[in-house]
Amino acid sequence: MAQILIVDDEKDVAQSLSAILKDEGHRTTLAGSGTEAKEKIKNHIFDLVILDIWLPDGEGDDFLKEIHQDSPDLPVIMISGHANVATAVRCLHLGALDFIEKPLSIEKILSSVQNSMKIKRLEVENRTLKSKVSQDYKLLGKSSIMEEIRRMISIVAPKNATVLITGENGTGKENVARQIYQSSSRNHKPFIAINCAAIPEDLIESELFGYDKGAFTGAISSKKGKFELAHEGTLFLDEIGDMSLKTQSKVLRVIQEQSIERLGSDSSIEIDVRIIAATNKDLEKRIQEGLFREDLYYRLSVIPMKIPPLRERKEDILFIAQHYLEYFCKEFGIFLKTFSPQAEIRIKEYTWPGNIRELKNLMERLSIVVSSEIIEEEDLPLLSFKSASPHANNFREARSHFEKVFLKEKLQVCGHNISKTAELVGLERSYLSKKLKLYGMESED
Repeated sequence: MAQILIVDDEKDVAQSLSAILKDEGHRTTLAGSGTEAKEKIKNHIFDLVILDIWLPDGEGDDFLKEIHQDSPDLPVIMISGHANVATAVRCLHLGALDFIEKPLSIEKILSSVQNSMKIKRLEVENRTLKSKVSQDYKLLGKSSIMEEIRRMISIVAPKNATVLITGENGTGKENVARQIYQSSSRNHKPFIAINCAAIPEDLIESELFGYDKGAFTGAISSKKGKFELAHEGTLFLDEIGDMSLKTQSKVLRVIQEQSIERLGSDSSIEIDVRIIAATNKDLEKRIQEGLFREDLYYRLSVIPMKIPPLRERKEDILFIAQHYLEYFCKEFGIFLKTFSPQAEIRIKEYTWPGNIRELKNLMERLSIVVSSEIIEEEDLPLLSFKSASPHANNFREARSHFEKVFLKEKLQVCGHNISKTAELVGLERSYLSKKLKLYGMESED
């Protein structure tokens, strides 16, 4: 059901149109002039305007301009009994969603209203989604370190130079990449992200460069790769330190030549892509070990940016915790919660090995499982590993107790997912799985 303003000086037409729309469950308001319509728009909320092209106090297309200036999100359908093609084209160019000639067809009017409301709903959903995405990748913190990162982003973003972002897992490397993209001239073009560590080596090239039909068994149709999809936009190569030397060589050639070849094709496709890469690995060390190409490293690190771990900007920890706690309480429709002074001390003193990702996951859990408005220190029993088991008689027993408590906490943070936990704590998945079996804490992916 929509609230619709009908602007037409022909009372019979306006009343007939109103009756038709009311029969469909809509609510209507009538205005006989552009001036009256503007006054009603100023004082009421409408979902749609149906506007006649000829009005006693001016032309409808002039009022259309004013409506879009004052209420850019308000959809308008133009109607007319004596207009030509040029007038219709002009109105559509000025932002009208449709132009319908009189005598009005009931089917056409109802179809146009339905389509207009659908477009408005999609625009609202799109804005909401963009706002949520923007919130999800917001850079949080008021420390001098974060202010410097924001300053660097403002300098780097307008340029097309390649950026290499380094930092531990969970520090927000993708957030920085998206902020660079959002502040760049390419922000109206695609942002394509690919996690180089998450894709098997035998599939990474087809993901990056695409393939033609028949390139390999199962290639029943052609497919664009990430480079092609990111044309004129930004390609984010996450965890590039895990890319094989063979694929590194091909990526280097793409950067140099600004063209790609799909698998199974001999023809080149020109591309215009800005590359932002990220890794938690020490690439200079991997170069010495022969695991990363030095020439690719220099191509990627035109603008190097290092994101510090959360423990190096302790003044941001409580601010970020409070932000996410409030965010999840609102997200789940739960009453807002706060920390007790003792809980605040525990949160600030903890080293957060999983960085912001770990902190965010914990705040989501606390927003759900803590029933009171105040989160107390006892609600955070696993944030401190300073003391060993009171029953430990030697170093080995104390270490085992620590490992068990530590891994139990990380499993809870990661929803009992072994792969995510392994990434969070920096262990190989197979090694972590053995540890969990040893301590009787087997979980499922």
